[in-house]
Amino acid sequence: MASKRYKQLSEKIDAGKTYSIEEASAFISQLKSAKFDETVEIAMNLNVDPRHADQMIRGAIVLPNGTGKTVRVAVFAKGAKADEAKAAGADVVGTDDLVEQIQNGIFNFDVVVAAPDCMGLVGKIGRILGPKGMMPNPKTGTVTADVAQAVKNLQGGQVNYRVDKKGNIHAGVGKVSFAPEAIAENLRVFIASINRQKPASAKGRYIKNAALSLTMSPAIKFDLSSIADIR
Repeated sequence: MASKRYKQLSEKIDAGKTYSIEEASAFISQLKSAKFDETVEIAMNLNVDPRHADQMIRGAIVLPNGTGKTVRVAVFAKGAKADEAKAAGADVVGTDDLVEQIQNGIFNFDVVVAAPDCMGLVGKIGRILGPKGMMPNPKTGTVTADVAQAVKNLQGGQVNYRVDKKGNIHAGVGKVSFAPEAIAENLRVFIASINRQKPASAKGRYIKNAALSLTMSPAIKFDLSSIADIR
């Protein structure tokens, strides 16, 4: 059953209205009710079947205005690459010692980056990192020789996304404290990234539904025609 607060927020929304990016970005702050700085979240349902490899929508994009979230980065690297990761501001850098830390259940980080020559080590803990969504992957830029740039991207506002088995994608694209223009710019960059990945084999309307909400709020619906061609 919806709470009284949730019902009051829902009453502010015109159920028959759909919003452009600019309209949604300007309106979303009216749905703030929590005492903390709520995350602005986009939810999309795509007309894809992830069981087919060419329709598995997955990637990463650096939002121009960041996410408003502090991201702690662990890096598997050795030698000069380890030094580069540390200089770039990585929170944890290691090899065998980092494997042992993870095996012991110590996770003082949010995301994992690995230099290619360390993926053999990472493979030892794949069964631990995988279920947590932390397994490094070239498609998200977390397996790379340029570990310093990966650290900067992740700490500077990179969002990783992956479609689930029902075609849904969720991502945080800022904070309610952001200016509407900053939210709109982040949304355009994120949606453009999704649109660029439209599979040639996907038939019909690619984005079936899309909505914007806050951490503790009901959602408002996007006008699909206004976001379909953003590149």
